[in-house]
Amino acid sequence: MIGLPGLRGRKVVPQRSADELDAMAAAGGLVAKALRTVAQAAVPGVATLELDTIAESVIRDGGGIPSFLGYHGFPGSICSSVNDRVVHGIPSATEVLAAGDLVSIDCGAILDGWHGDSAVTFGVGALIPVDEALSAATRESMEAGIAAMVPGNRLTDVSHAIELGTRAAEKRYDRAFGIVAGYGGHGIGRHMHMDPFLPNEGAPGRGPHLAAGSVLAIEPMLTLGTTKTNVLDDEWTVVTTDGSRAAHWEHTVAATDDGPRILTL
Repeated sequence: MIGLPGLRGRKVVPQRSADELDAMAAAGGLVAKALRTVAQAAVPGVATLELDTIAESVIRDGGGIPSFLGYHGFPGSICSSVNDRVVHGIPSATEVLAAGDLVSIDCGAILDGWHGDSAVTFGVGALIPVDEALSAATRESMEAGIAAMVPGNRLTDVSHAIELGTRAAEKRYDRAFGIVAGYGGHGIGRHMHMDPFLPNEGAPGRGPHLAAGSVLAIEPMLTLGTTKTNVLDDEWTVVTTDGSRAAHWEHTVAATDDGPRILTL
């Protein structure tokens, strides 16, 4: 697949063979199982560290390795980001979930040397309508980006699709959403974070081309207010500067001749 005639001399988002995509889908399936199990366990009174333990057990029981654990010193197997925390929240024994919390869980696993990376946002019990809209808008923005993962598109065609997905959600839910500045998706394969960086907004038609087998982690992050963030003293946790709530959805996705293939289902 590498070296297709129409792509000679063009920069292309790294491609994977059919067997490699299957291997990445196996890793991604393990991540999806961990996220499902964590979401089911996220009830009032549960500490985020308990959710971390659950995710690690699912990954290791499936023959995988938690890719977040120890990554640049990160102490958890998941990132647990509650309410105004956007991403990279550290699981804690003292952070106990309460009814109405908005929880984003990011999780990664390595299986047979290949990485899967995915994130979901959900409520602890019922959410107020505006938080439901925020999570839905973020998921829909991700889905718009996924739809743009087709051979022949370029990197920022995906970025632009995510942005348009956010703007469409603003009309659908009759409110503004902030696209978090400075954070976005990435290449993924034998390493969790690889080039290119994928912005969550911007003009189309720029950057490397997508070809059959190109893989990106697509992950919009939206807020109910500002686009600006701060990093807490733990040097990991990213929070909104105005205290507004945030949501984060992510899938690892391959471009194929048959359309986008989500590898973290």
